Amino acid sequence: MSQATELAAAAGSTDPKVGLRAVLALRRLLERLEIVQVDNARRQGWSWQEIADALEVSRQAVHKKHAGRPAVPGNREA
Repeated sequence: MSQATELAAAAGSTDPKVGLRAVLALRRLLERLEIVQVDNARRQGWSWQEIADALEVSRQAVHKKHAGRPAVPGNREA
């Protein structure tokens, strides 16, 4: 079972302490995954609008969130 699968299962726990900690961990994982994929899309020449459409957010929102941030370390193609 993967860590994400285990976290998703824990998020459904009837114990609020377990469930809320799992939600927090999933939120952090999701943020890291979004950064990796936005970096990937930009390296492949995607526009901010294309990324926004894929994430179902506005171009302004995705640009504001990701444009000024450095790429994920070790995530650049050689």
